[in-house]
Amino acid sequence: MPNIVTIGAQPGQGGTAGAPSKTAEAQAPNQIPNEGLQVTERAVKHIRSAMAKEGISPEEGGLRLGVVGGGCSGLSYSIRFDTRPRDRDRIYEFDGVRVFVDPKSFLYLHGMTLDYEETLMRQGFNFINPNSTRSCGCGSSFST
Repeated sequence: MPNIVTIGAQPGQGGTAGAPSKTAEAQAPNQIPNEGLQVTERAVKHIRSAMAKEGISPEEGGLRLGVVGGGCSGLSYSIRFDTRPRDRDRIYEFDGVRVFVDPKSFLYLHGMTLDYEETLMRQGFNFINPNSTRSCGCGSSFST
């Protein structure tokens, strides 16, 4: 059974996947408290908008975050939409937007914050990862 954490962000705050809610505890009693992901309100808003454009149902699909080998620093972030979670995924929910993380990627992503930047110089998702010891100049690969 997947681990599910339901998060409701308040206006001006990002959702934080920390201690599970009572609903999540009933569904996933093995959830590890105080370890998880954070997704800022800006990122949630952009994910929701992009899912609507792609025709991905929030009730069934979500954003898949992962880590793959490669890149100039050894590991690269993977981000894409998926129509449904896999059997062993950890499933996080932030204001109706679900985020799927496979068990192997979770080792590298726990404690990470996903943000969305929109500046004159850069537009896109920003992975703020405390597990990263080194990253490349473009920020798309890292090492631990």
